[in-house]
Amino acid sequence: MAKRHGNLFARIVSRENLQLAYQKARRGKSRMPNVQRFERDVEGNLEVIRRSLVEGTFTTAGYQTKRIFEPKPREIFVLPFAPDRIVQHALMNVLAPIWDALFIRDSYACRRGCGPHAGSRRAMEFVRRYPYCFQADIRKFYPSIDQGILMGIVERKIKCAETLALLRDIIYSYPGGKNVPIGNYTSQWLGNLYLNELDQWLKHSHRVKAYLRYCDDFCVFGSDKAQLQEMKEAIRTFLAARLGLEFSRAEVFPVSQGLDFLGYRHFQHHILLRKRTAKRLRRRLRNLPSALAQGHITLEHYRGSVASAHGWLKHANTRNLAVSLNLERLLEVARG
Repeated sequence: MAKRHGNLFARIVSRENLQLAYQKARRGKSRMPNVQRFERDVEGNLEVIRRSLVEGTFTTAGYQTKRIFEPKPREIFVLPFAPDRIVQHALMNVLAPIWDALFIRDSYACRRGCGPHAGSRRAMEFVRRYPYCFQADIRKFYPSIDQGILMGIVERKIKCAETLALLRDIIYSYPGGKNVPIGNYTSQWLGNLYLNELDQWLKHSHRVKAYLRYCDDFCVFGSDKAQLQEMKEAIRTFLAARLGLEFSRAEVFPVSQGLDFLGYRHFQHHILLRKRTAKRLRRRLRNLPSALAQGHITLEHYRGSVASAHGWLKHANTRNLAVSLNLERLLEVARG
């Protein structure tokens, strides 16, 4: 059994950690009125948060919701900047390194040094090595997470009573027994911890070597199509029995038809940008120059959008698309 970690709470509520959490929570949001109000007395406001944690009076606020449509329609749950978002950053400043050490190498979501492009490069290694792939994702993953099962997983890793009480408050903050709300900073980590149960089961019980996962989208590669079909059914059973989850899609196919994963289509000798990803980039870049010229966005925002698009394009065979987007001109403006 993995080591259980204790004596964490003093680090979470230290003034230095709360200051760092505040800096992370405000990143990219310094113009928001609630952030500006908080900054009129940062030290005093952080001390109020610290005392609420130490005295056990902190509790997660009620959620506001909003609808987003990129990359797909979803409901996002929003908590106040203070104290909630600061508290969640303070918590994960301490817990993230502990949980990260539990994850397998080929888990690529929300981890330093990982991400979509690292996952895509690893996928290409497997596509070149194996003729077949089993790919699946989870139906309504975050809303389907069982809070009781999740809390049990957390308790196997953490033994600090005050930290567990804080995690319990956050995990059970959405009523009904299910859902880890998309929008919480902790949710991406808790989701990763939840599906780490699948990762560890595949690695230790089935000795699966060619496997990778990004959030709830995962792939198993192999040389025997029938064995992958058997693995699909074994995973289906495990997910239902142990985690209360079910597939949204699950298929076994030859990699020669291309692996659609992390915004790209992976073939043995090249990578193409997924059509939906290309359309999203085209929409995002189309009005950037005029928005910058008219003062609707800052130069920093412009540079970030162009850099993000450039990152997606340079990872794949996209020369013609880059020309049609006039990427070189956009980059020249970004460089000033």
